[in-house]
Amino acid sequence: MVAYEEKSARLLAYTRSASPGDYPEGLAYSVHLAYSMDGERYFALHGNYGVLFAEAEISGEDTIVPQYVENPRILILVTGNYGILADRAGEEGHALLWRTVDFKEFQPALLMEKSGEQWEALWAQAKDVPQESHIVEGEAVMGSSMEISRSFCDRIVQSWSQVHNTEIRLPDTIRVHGPEELAAVQAQAVYSDGSTDMKTVAWDMEGIDFGTPGIYSVTGRVCSRKFAFPLLKGRGDPVIFPWEGKWYFLATNDNQNDIGIYVREADSVEGLFEPGTQDRLLLDVDEEKGFIQTFWAPEFHVIGGELYILFAVGGKVWGPQCHLMRLKKDGRIVERDSWEEPVKVVRRDGTPLTTDGITLDMTYLRAGGTSYMAWSYRRGIGTPKDTGSMLYIARVEEDAPWRLAGEPVLLSRPLYGWENVSGTINNEGPHGFVKSGKVYMTYSGGAANSYTYVLGLLTADEDADLTAVESWRKSIVPVLSFYSVKGEYGPGHNSFFVDEDGKLMIAYHAETELSSTLRCDGIRRVHFDVDGEPVFDLSAERDLDPALCEVSAKIEVE
Repeated sequence: MVAYEEKSARLLAYTRSASPGDYPEGLAYSVHLAYSMDGERYFALHGNYGVLFAEAEISGEDTIVPQYVENPRILILVTGNYGILADRAGEEGHALLWRTVDFKEFQPALLMEKSGEQWEALWAQAKDVPQESHIVEGEAVMGSSMEISRSFCDRIVQSWSQVHNTEIRLPDTIRVHGPEELAAVQAQAVYSDGSTDMKTVAWDMEGIDFGTPGIYSVTGRVCSRKFAFPLLKGRGDPVIFPWEGKWYFLATNDNQNDIGIYVREADSVEGLFEPGTQDRLLLDVDEEKGFIQTFWAPEFHVIGGELYILFAVGGKVWGPQCHLMRLKKDGRIVERDSWEEPVKVVRRDGTPLTTDGITLDMTYLRAGGTSYMAWSYRRGIGTPKDTGSMLYIARVEEDAPWRLAGEPVLLSRPLYGWENVSGTINNEGPHGFVKSGKVYMTYSGGAANSYTYVLGLLTADEDADLTAVESWRKSIVPVLSFYSVKGEYGPGHNSFFVDEDGKLMIAYHAETELSSTLRCDGIRRVHFDVDGEPVFDLSAERDLDPALCEVSAKIEVE
């Protein structure tokens, strides 16, 4: 028999009240989770941000009709698994059922009509689950709770808690012959989920006589690369890129009203953001060629051994379209004349990507021996028939990446409340990487220059056909939001790069204040959790706890 103390935890499912200025209805009217160890004081999971969102519906005119939830109830299903049943807000005829075994992974929501045998059996169980008022993070909420074991509760809390550094490990004795060997000794940072990362150590070698064998005590400071936020103001969609011993920076230049493509060059990533670092103009307004406005989201990509910049640009009539331009043989990135004439990306038959909408934010990805382009497409913007921006993907050949080699395939639409916020209906800014047999593609939802901007994540197997929608799994919550890192609002439209130490890094833009619309750049390390999955919200302080930085060790000089 389980002791009472082991059964004393409770799990609460609830919705929040909408607050247009800092937590709009698309976020508030979703299922949130909180826990209590005494049945009275409840603590929010996932930072008090929603964890289950109703999918929007697609109208007959191909527009998105948002859906919300209310009255969530936690149940134990007849299968022995758990369920969260919630009403679709504003309707009486439908409910949503999410099924789970661990409250971390959920099966896709089952849309249920409130009639028939299946519903009657479920409602017979759910109708007696009370909706009660609770206080979570100082806010009065309505929801239902369930008693669970304390150990199960601990696992749920771990699943929805941010990873953070808990320990620094060093060998009991470090054997070296000279200062170079000691300088190469790293410390192992351990994190709350059991994952690890190796860190450099700045050792104080004073007092060590490397010419005399023996045991010495040494102190040091564990170091981790840290980038202050903001790095640069007025630049959106940042890209960091290494090429022939130098580092380069591209971004949408909000300071120039998004006119022109500018590049920076430096000897290090940090140097790209130092005062006085020069912006070099690569592409300017050219009315004859139709390059007039919306010089958006430039990205460097090496395709078939050649360097390209992918970007969007529009003419006199507003309507950005995807273009690319190639670096000439022996050309220098920062020299305008080193780039070939830009060309518009077209379908495999040579026709435009679209004749009735806009295309933008094109990116390149190679996985499983196949090359792909992914981009954002939207039509009817600013009209009642606005489809919202959608992610598309198609195969390309490396020798002619400006012409698709396959038909475009719809990959994702902004159906969740966190990517369809207060009338901002966005799936845009895709960018991906491949690791350990998996493809990870982040994308952005919400408003590009507002606190609601977020990163979503699509995951697939590397060897899968990435033009098959069923190959992909979409995250149920954003992997980066304004609830992720204190002082960073609306993080999104990111890119990835590998730094000099072999660490995968993410560059992104965000705002410095809740009400700001000035996009600013940030960089941080991408961590990989104990399951090998990427973590994008590891702040510098959680990456390396300042209280654990000072270390000491025994050194045996041989």
